[in-house]
Amino acid sequence: MSDHPVTFTTGSPETVLPPSDPAALAALDAALQRPEPVRRAAVAEVAARWPKVLEAWATLAELPVGAIERYAYARVGYHRGLDALRAAGWRGSGAVRWAHPENHGFLRSLAALRAAADAIGESDEAERCALFLRQLDPAAMPG
Repeated sequence: MSDHPVTFTTGSPETVLPPSDPAALAALDAALQRPEPVRRAAVAEVAARWPKVLEAWATLAELPVGAIERYAYARVGYHRGLDALRAAGWRGSGAVRWAHPENHGFLRSLAALRAAADAIGESDEAERCALFLRQLDPAAMPG
């Protein structure tokens, strides 16, 4: 009999991103309270001040602007999110679950990229994003 128990795991490892800067999230909340004509500019100021805050990029991608702008913002959030995932230990596979609020900015960016790609007729990109979302969290696709 061994003194070292064997732990069996199933499935891919799960990655949770570190929490975003609370000051940035407070600034984003304040920006979203601004009147409609200046809201997007206020959110853009948050993204400029805290460019690693994925929630800001996801929010910009979800605001009512043109499809190309939504696509561009979503792509920035997606790529910054991939960088953040890699820094958190993700190696290209494994779960990134919606159940963790820290992952919302990345998953929202990916969902927004899917929607924006679909809106501009880039159906192969939209399909890849939808598949990636299902692979990251098969139980809960955002939006």
